[in-house]
Amino acid sequence: MLIKILIITGSLYFVLCALLYVFQEYLIFFPTKLAKDHRFQFDQPFEEVNIIAKDKSLLHGVLFKAERSRGVIFYLHGNAGAIDSWGEVARTYTDINYDVFLLDYRGYGKSEGVISGQEQLFDDIQTAYDSLKARYAEDKIIVLGYSIGTGPATKVASANNPRLLMLQAPYYSLTDMMRRTYPIIPTFILKYKFETNCYLKACKMPVVVFHGNQDEVIYYESSVKLKTVFKPQDTLITLEGQGHNGITDNPVYRMELQKILTN
Repeated sequence: MLIKILIITGSLYFVLCALLYVFQEYLIFFPTKLAKDHRFQFDQPFEEVNIIAKDKSLLHGVLFKAERSRGVIFYLHGNAGAIDSWGEVARTYTDINYDVFLLDYRGYGKSEGVISGQEQLFDDIQTAYDSLKARYAEDKIIVLGYSIGTGPATKVASANNPRLLMLQAPYYSLTDMMRRTYPIIPTFILKYKFETNCYLKACKMPVVVFHGNQDEVIYYESSVKLKTVFKPQDTLITLEGQGHNGITDNPVYRMELQKILTN
């Protein structure tokens, strides 16, 4: 009887791991799809931008325009929604004279296809970054990632030379998050490692990390751990009492943002 129980338990565990491997995109990414003719209702100037990915899929983004542009924020958003809801963050940056480019990942918003692998996602983001370099000098580009977007943001910054990398609520790596959240699941089944800690080591530009010490989604100590790979000019700014959502509206964040971007 004991052997039968062990066999059944082991079989169920194997099936669970197999299902998690096959369907993990549905557990990580929660896109909102928009119709191709969707009309955005933003209350500031913007331009819709289409980008051709390596496999000829069409990626979609929106470029918000500041009155007197000092550069551009390449904003990589979180794992849910689409630009129709994320676009509200742009005003924070255009008000201090930075354009903002928001990219919808594959399957999000008006972007075609589906996310099916880590390298595919990184390639898409690099292609979008290259399109920005055709419009802006690279020393005018600031890469900003939020939540799930922090790993890809760090990856693209590490492979290029933007002026600055800013991270809101980053994880040390998705492997680290998985170990903490689902310790009984083997990490080798994770297709999306998003090793922020490794990418940071290759970042030549200054890095500024913002993290709320009451973050209920990505634990604050993730950023404390990232400090172990910081360069002397890198900074962690702790937002006291801040949870995972609403960092852009945090008054301390906005005050620090003014100092960083208007110098």
